Amino acid sequence: MLADMGTTIGFRPTPDDERILREAAQSGESTSDTLRRALRLLDHERWLEQFRADAEVLKTENVNSEPEAW
Repeated sequence: MLADMGTTIGFRPTPDDERILREAAQSGESTSDTLRRALRLLDHERWLEQFRADAEVLKTENVNSEPEAW
């Protein structure tokens, strides 16, 4: 049984997009693979932004002033 390949998404790259894809592609990597890698990097970047925002909120938290959870 073949695995579900997902939905096809149309993309009309600008000349600059094509340049970026060409320069970012790793040896032997398809355009789809390059775009998938870029999406994962974007997802990681968003995760880091949320991590930093959460850390900023918690930076003044003093866990020593809270009761023990044990």
